[in-house]
Amino acid sequence: MSEQHAETLAGIRVGCCGFPEARTLYYKHYPVVEIQQTFYQLPRSETAYKWRRDAPANFEFNMKVWQAITHEATSPTYRRMRAPINYMHKTDYGFFKPTRVVFKAWEETKKIAQAMQARILIFQCPGSFTPTEIHIKNLRKFFTSINRGNFQFLWEPRGNWDPHLVKELCSELNLVHGIDPFRGSHLAGDFFYFRLHGRISYRYQYPDEDLRKLLEHVLSLDKLGYVMFNNSNMKNDSARFMKLLQEINEAQSS
Repeated sequence: MSEQHAETLAGIRVGCCGFPEARTLYYKHYPVVEIQQTFYQLPRSETAYKWRRDAPANFEFNMKVWQAITHEATSPTYRRMRAPINYMHKTDYGFFKPTRVVFKAWEETKKIAQAMQARILIFQCPGSFTPTEIHIKNLRKFFTSINRGNFQFLWEPRGNWDPHLVKELCSELNLVHGIDPFRGSHLAGDFFYFRLHGRISYRYQYPDEDLRKLLEHVLSLDKLGYVMFNNSNMKNDSARFMKLLQEINEAQSS
C-alpha cells in the first residue's frame, strides 16, 4: 500500500477501531483510526495532544464518545471505568438524559476530542436504549442543547429501531447513521460509516467472500465513506479489504 493509503481508493477510508499494532506502524498503513478507549474512560488532555502530535498531519482521528453519555451506570462496561462514578447520582448517567452528569460528560468528551482534533464522534447506543417516548425525547434534548463545535456526529442505534424513525431522527438532528453493513442498511448522512463488529461475534474472521460482497456494496453506494473494522482479526481483515480496493483502483487506472 502506498503512502496515499486507502483514502484515494474510490473515496473510501479504511481503518480499525483501536490500534491493532504499534501506532507508528499503524500510521504507515492506514489513513484513519477510531479511538475506542475514550468510551470506557477519557484519557488526559496531554495524552490526546500527544497522539495528535505524533501522527502524520493528514491522519484522521475519529472517536467513540464516553459511555457516561450513552450507557446507564448499570452497564457492565462501567467495570472498565478507572474513576469511580458518583453513586448518589448513578441514575443520572447515560441514555442522553438531560442531567448535569451527562452534560458534564459531554463537555469533558468534547475537550479530549478537540485535543486530538477528532473529526467524527461516534455515539454508539446499547440495545437497551430502545425507541421509547422518553428515550427519543432525551435524544432530541441532548443534540439540540449541546455545543456541537465542528464535529460530525455519528449515531449507531442498536436493537429494534424502525428504519424510518432512525432516518427521521438523523435528518432532524443532523446525525450520520452508523451501521454494520452485514446487519443493516445505511439510512442517513452525506457519507457512510460502516463499523464491522464480526458477523457472528467479535472473534469472527471475514472470509474473502464477505469482503468481496462488502466491496460491491460499498461501491454501489456511490458516496464517500469509511469502513472501520472492529473484530479480533481487524488487522488482517482490513489489510485484505484494502488490497481489494487497491486492485479496483489499479484496474480503473489502466
